[in-house]
Amino acid sequence: MQSTDPLIASLHEWSGIFRRSLMGNFFIFARENGLSMAQLGAMLHIFHKGACGVSDIGSDLGVTNSAASQMLERLVQLQLVTRSEDPNDRRVKQIVLTEKGRKILQESSLALQRWMEELAQTMTTAEQEYVYKALALLNDKARQLEADPTKT
Repeated sequence: MQSTDPLIASLHEWSGIFRRSLMGNFFIFARENGLSMAQLGAMLHIFHKGACGVSDIGSDLGVTNSAASQMLERLVQLQLVTRSEDPNDRRVKQIVLTEKGRKILQESSLALQRWMEELAQTMTTAEQEYVYKALALLNDKARQLEADPTKT
């Protein structure tokens, strides 16, 4: 069996580079749009989960319902989300992204896309093909781990 130490070290290095670029671009984008990282995180949660309650968002972000509610109020004021009654329980408020909120998230995604395109442009065609094949294999193996939680 081969030693995976160099592979693990390389994966750690890549994940650090990617994370710094992702978070750096994300932070700059948030600041330029007058948003906090938590607010963008809440918007991403709503985008991926769909309409959800304040407690869902608070739980996902690791904050109290009160803190989540205050943060969401700012997003309501900015017209990035709407707050409406849950048709099944009028005591519960459902939070939904507005079209303006979706546009902000799309713009944040474009910043990461531009970085990836710049990175790809630094590679030759042969290097791009090599990286593509390696990442396809890595993605496949990662999906296998996701599908079988007993392996993690």
